[in-house]
Amino acid sequence: MALLSFLRRGKSKPRVPSCRGAFQKPNKLLHQNYETLLETCLKNKCLFKDENFPADLHSIGMGSLLQKLPAKLQWKRPHELHKTPIFYTANTRRLDLCQGLVENCWFLAALEALTFHQDILAMVVPQNQSFDRKYAGIFHFRFWHFGEWVDVVVDDRLPVNEAGQLVFLSSVCKNLFWGALLEKAYAKLYGSYEDLQIGQVSEALVDFTGGVNMTIKLAEAPPDLWEILTRATYSRSLMGCQTHLGTARVLENGLVAGHAYTVTGIRKVTCKYGPENLVRLRNPWGKTEWKGDWSDSSGNWELLSPKEKILLRRNQDDGEFWMSLQDFKTHFVDLMICKLTPDLMSQEDGKKWMYSLQIGRWVKGSTAGGRMKPYKGKWYFGGTLRDRDLDFSVKRSLHSCSVLVSLIQKPSSKHRNRAPHLSIGFSIFKYHKSNERLAPAFFARNPSVNQSHLFMNEREVTLDFRLQPGVYVIVPSTAEPQQESEFILRVFSRKHPLAFFPPHPGDLFCAGLANIGLKMPAAPWSHIDVTASTNRVAMVGKIPAVYTAAVWGQVGVPAWEAGPVQGSFAP
Repeated sequence: MALLSFLRRGKSKPRVPSCRGAFQKPNKLLHQNYETLLETCLKNKCLFKDENFPADLHSIGMGSLLQKLPAKLQWKRPHELHKTPIFYTANTRRLDLCQGLVENCWFLAALEALTFHQDILAMVVPQNQSFDRKYAGIFHFRFWHFGEWVDVVVDDRLPVNEAGQLVFLSSVCKNLFWGALLEKAYAKLYGSYEDLQIGQVSEALVDFTGGVNMTIKLAEAPPDLWEILTRATYSRSLMGCQTHLGTARVLENGLVAGHAYTVTGIRKVTCKYGPENLVRLRNPWGKTEWKGDWSDSSGNWELLSPKEKILLRRNQDDGEFWMSLQDFKTHFVDLMICKLTPDLMSQEDGKKWMYSLQIGRWVKGSTAGGRMKPYKGKWYFGGTLRDRDLDFSVKRSLHSCSVLVSLIQKPSSKHRNRAPHLSIGFSIFKYHKSNERLAPAFFARNPSVNQSHLFMNEREVTLDFRLQPGVYVIVPSTAEPQQESEFILRVFSRKHPLAFFPPHPGDLFCAGLANIGLKMPAAPWSHIDVTASTNRVAMVGKIPAVYTAAVWGQVGVPAWEAGPVQGSFAP
């Protein structure tokens, strides 16, 4: 199957990438400059008050969350809550956090995964902040927000109950406040605390890293799931999962129904009866654990050597536990794996993967045509897609290319839950003639590479393929016509350079995969035809509005002709 094939390449453990070059000049949310505001407050000897996210109910939201709040809600700064508040400490390997009144286990599960990657965490949570040196009641955090990194400024006034306890996210260490302030910044980015009530682990993982998410339905898990988990762990991917929905909140086996968990580790152990694959998980509540085999109190630990038992077993109700891979597949519905992308990798790893990003928009009457419809009864674009349907017959040869495509929709409102996600998807076609404009007949005659087409009402749809050298066109669209939204299309190619070119006015969203430094003719132009001897092709054609947007690309440029490296995507 093609799904997650980018986690299956090779057997050697990859180099641990660094985060150099990431977060260079992030955009300022609401044009608030942290350094300028900090210096102004220090100069005026005052504490910062964020008027863009005030300490009142407007920042919490106007929905069901209000009913959960304590009668006498107050907003206080950490100095008013603890004698020695600490913003962040690196003394412990793991920074355990606890969920508050906001039902955002998905956010907490992703944040817990982030704490296992201190270098990435240090960029999301800038470390040069404290409650002592240059303190002015102002802090800032960084998130990947629909194609760009943004810097979010907040003041440190936090909602508490009458006893001075945080009502939202808190830390096991009561004087540690980085998590509560990061949650506040994330709530500001998406409109309010209320807007964090519903979400997916995959969304937060991408927002923390700019990575690419892939989801595995565990009921249809591939036979090499353990290999996938191993490769994901070695490549420093962040992982989360979710349980099945249920009538009871906490099940008899200790799991919470419809709940997000963090995948914190894997381990192959040797029992008296043979090897066993174990998965370690953590409940973001910081309590309530699995009670089955390999739980803290399970008798299965007696099957291990005393040394291995001492190393792995932690008999305390801290929310973290082990379970077998088989139980994991049985009791969890989705596994989300977030792969780090080039802007979080070093230049050394750039020889492995390269990528390009383009932003487009579906517009009514122009590019919002919806999915493909029958053309003269010959072709229909629709239906559902199962993971195994991605197995198109492409032989893995020396000259084939790994290509991963990610389509993300951007909501029109800053409040993330004001409107449901549109159903989105895309199709890839191989294009044979470089001098031919695409007409509806092209789609009638040519089947797409992904012959079944997946449309999902998710924020991101990601698929990966192994393609033979050639020219391909990607057609992203909504499932239904006349639905408007901005979208972000990211294309990753293993060893093959990617470059995007501007379309001619009147043409649709277009891009090409070609050699870095390919000289483009001056606009306006309707198509480009580069001879086969150059091994470079990029072109654009006018496509009827019903066919929405198109992205062009060529695959198959030899790695030794790739030219300058601009990024990476570790295998």
